[in-house]
Amino acid sequence: MDLAISNHIKDVLSKATCIYTKKQVEAALDKMAEEITEKIGESCPVFLCVLLGGIIPLGNLLPRLNFPLEIDYVHVGRYGNFSEGGEFKWKAKPRTNLNNRTVVIVDDILDGGVTLARIIEFCKLEGAKDVFSAVLIDKKKRRVPGAIEDVDFKGLIIEDKFVFGYGLDYQEYLRNVPGIYAVADEHIVTAE
Repeated sequence: MDLAISNHIKDVLSKATCIYTKKQVEAALDKMAEEITEKIGESCPVFLCVLLGGIIPLGNLLPRLNFPLEIDYVHVGRYGNFSEGGEFKWKAKPRTNLNNRTVVIVDDILDGGVTLARIIEFCKLEGAKDVFSAVLIDKKKRRVPGAIEDVDFKGLIIEDKFVFGYGLDYQEYLRNVPGIYAVADEHIVTAE
């Protein structure tokens, strides 16, 4: 890694504000697991991880689920290195046959709601019997028209801030930070 990039990322982390600690995130994941188990635990669901952000939330959620399930993934893109959403792009669709299955889509954050809406629509078109959505973070802001308003399972709620940690990235870095942090205003990058 370039030294300038390394120093910049360290500066971003040092000036960020912790919104939720690792302990608070873990407690939220415990609660989500209980809710998911109660609602769909007997259905042998397929969990679809939304890459890349959903890796850490799903990876930490799975050991908390004590019922038969399958795992697959979708890879879509909208953000790149900016804090504002862009064009929706499919990079990978699930290999698992979703026909007549219960599907749980797991992502890091519900922001504008466009990404999850498109993935839910895809699952329904593939014949899924039931489609549920789960996110670690629900960013409480006005949703984009035509997007979903809410999810079935959520861990934590934040105000309209650009955040990183536990799967959420800052310019593709800091997904591995144990907690949820708000980026300082001086480090917020937007598309021009």
